Amino acid sequence: MTVHTTSRHDDDSDAELEAIISERRRLTGLAYRLLGSLAEAEDAVQETYTRWYAMSRRQQDAVESPGAWLTTVATRVCLDILGSARMRRERYVGEWLPEPLPGRTDWIGGRRGTEAAHAADPADRVTLDESVGMAFLVVLESMTPAQRVALILHDVFGYPFAEIARITGRTPAACRELASSARRRVRASLPPQAPAAHQARLVRDFKEAWDAQDVEALIGLLAPGATFTADGGGVVPAALRPIRGGEGIAHYLTGLAARASGGLTVLERTVNGRAGLVLEHEGTTVAVYAFDVADDRITRIWAVRNPGKLRPWTED
Repeated sequence: MTVHTTSRHDDDSDAELEAIISERRRLTGLAYRLLGSLAEAEDAVQETYTRWYAMSRRQQDAVESPGAWLTTVATRVCLDILGSARMRRERYVGEWLPEPLPGRTDWIGGRRGTEAAHAADPADRVTLDESVGMAFLVVLESMTPAQRVALILHDVFGYPFAEIARITGRTPAACRELASSARRRVRASLPPQAPAAHQARLVRDFKEAWDAQDVEALIGLLAPGATFTADGGGVVPAALRPIRGGEGIAHYLTGLAARASGGLTVLERTVNGRAGLVLEHEGTTVAVYAFDVADDRITRIWAVRNPGKLRPWTED
């Protein structure tokens, strides 16, 4: 009879492996916020794990905190990607928008560190829901990579500035200033977030008016200074520049629906944790619409049409 035994070393190895693998969700959330692309985030996390497993067991055992090591490497990989992405986006056809995520976004939560959790001013922290909203992700695109990293690591994931300094190779004071400047940019660009239920009601009213081709109702739901931004990536037809003004947006969208061939369906869906719309043509997702709301009006609409950014919406 053969007796199979499990050594304490094997148990420890299994526990360590599980701990390493369990970091993937948090790392993906970090990378998605930094890059604005789930596909690029997954690539960055895969590269991070590749570097971990490329080390010898002795080198791995010498790492005091594997989670911190993985975060450091993932952040640096993202910084490299952001450096090359800026040049790619300059050649991008039309407007570039972050990749929208379906459903709830609690799968990409972060951890809270001591410094962020006890910050003197809670307004200096970005909530987890806000940090994956389309409005916030769009503002991140206007920041330098260093500002983005400092803000996300500190305000969202709760890392103290001393640790961010170690990750980025800057001083704690410099990282604090980077986060502060990024925070000022967010405050200047984003109004206070409307309650989720209020946005859902406005988006539902917008859908009904759009379905009815009611231009006047659409104009009434849009702020006079509203903007509509589309991202087709040069792959599918889309407005190459933002459309400004509620009246112009209403006429554009009703014309868009009138020109569409049969089989176009508009569905209410959750987009990056907030109420949005999904356009399907003969059962295939062809566009995802995210919204921003302020003062009982829709202020911004982001329409992602690039098929490469709709993968999470088309996969079963």
